[in-house]
Amino acid sequence: MSHPESDALASASDEVKLAVDLIYLFETHDIAPNTALAALKIVEADLMRKANEQE
Repeated sequence: MSHPESDALASASDEVKLAVDLIYLFETHDIAPNTALAALKIVEADLMRKANEQE
């Protein structure tokens, strides 16, 4: 028997799958929301820099 949540995730976009993985990582490691948000800002800045270099 399959689980609807598993089926939905399997067919989700890569962005949704990555978001679910990140949320799981934060929750299983008891990362405080403010710490996670600060880290995501750093990651976003790094990825934006890399994306701009590729243009």
